[in-house]
Amino acid sequence: MIRIAVGVLAGVSLALAQNQIIPPVEVKIGEGNLDTTIRLLILLTILALAPSILIMTTSFIRIVVVLSVLRQALGIPQIPPNQVIIALALFLTFFIMKPVFEEINANALVPYTKEEITDREFLTRVSAALKKFMASQTRKDTVDVFLETAKLSEEERSAIKKPEDIPLSVLIPAFMVSELTTAFEIVFLLYIPFLIVDIVVASILISMGIIMIPPQLISLPFKIMLFVLASGWELVVLSLVRSYM
Repeated sequence: MIRIAVGVLAGVSLALAQNQIIPPVEVKIGEGNLDTTIRLLILLTILALAPSILIMTTSFIRIVVVLSVLRQALGIPQIPPNQVIIALALFLTFFIMKPVFEEINANALVPYTKEEITDREFLTRVSAALKKFMASQTRKDTVDVFLETAKLSEEERSAIKKPEDIPLSVLIPAFMVSELTTAFEIVFLLYIPFLIVDIVVASILISMGIIMIPPQLISLPFKIMLFVLASGWELVVLSLVRSYM
């Protein structure tokens, strides 16, 4: 899995450079392949940018936002700790992205390690697989907004016939914004039952004339009990996984 992830990060880094998100560097390429020194430089760059690339091109954003805000809905913003939330989001990300990684491994990484394809072809295949995944989760309106903002020429716009044709400089920010939007929609639905419990508890306390005790203090155990009895963690995780299928 680590070998596949490194291959994915390599492809994304090269694709970002090709789309001029990273300032272009003039290098000499012989017979379609990069020089060994340049490959080493790219590998070191990948290791430095790995967390950012993981966040930008995978399902990590949606998962970590939903899990983080879920703690707020329960009324325990520090439990589970951030390390647990990030670890769970990371493993769920690899679980969801497994088909994409397997496709990249079979179509790009394995042929590349066997020297059956060039660096350029490896880049094309990796970026195509990632673009296919990101485009399937990106809202069309969001893509249109970023295409308009990018001020592409008519020729560049007409050349976009399928997800693989969208520049990464447009698709990545559109994908991230779409992921945030979807995450907030899920969070809204998660908040409703907990909000109802808070309102009911607050109404009962007011009717009993108890105004010195914060309603959240009384409703917290009820919300935790409701969440546990409903198998809340399983439902949330299952919903996140299914939202990508």
